Amino acid sequence: MRILIDADGCPVVDIAVHMATEHNIECFILCDTSHVFDKDGATTLTFSKGADSVDYALVNRVLAGDIVITQDYGLAAMCLSRNAVVINQDGMEYTADNIDSLLLARHTAKKIRSSGGRLKGPSKRTALQDESFKTELAHLLDNPK
Repeated sequence: MRILIDADGCPVVDIAVHMATEHNIECFILCDTSHVFDKDGATTLTFSKGADSVDYALVNRVLAGDIVITQDYGLAAMCLSRNAVVINQDGMEYTADNIDSLLLARHTAKKIRSSGGRLKGPSKRTALQDESFKTELAHLLDNPK
């Protein structure tokens, strides 16, 4: 088991790296050239800014049983197909039972935006969200699937 972090725009990189270090788990931070990460306890892999370059690099590296941290539903779906465990920055686990509805919601939101509609953006991140993430990641590290 390893942890792979889709780090572009990920608010829990520090938490994930810290927990990986505590559990002696190999951790990879994947990002594009517009981000700089240098974290003790993790290996940073940097890719070009091309469309989805980080996503494809992550999918090509993920192994069954790895933990992937991402907020990207498309990437989550690809990682699930490789038998990885996938969670978002709030600790929600993506599963075969919920990924289709999440992808549909993303598609619907894109259609609304492309037709000129506006959607409310995410709320400011809270300490409770960080705690939920820590709890779920600790559970996954202590109980590998």
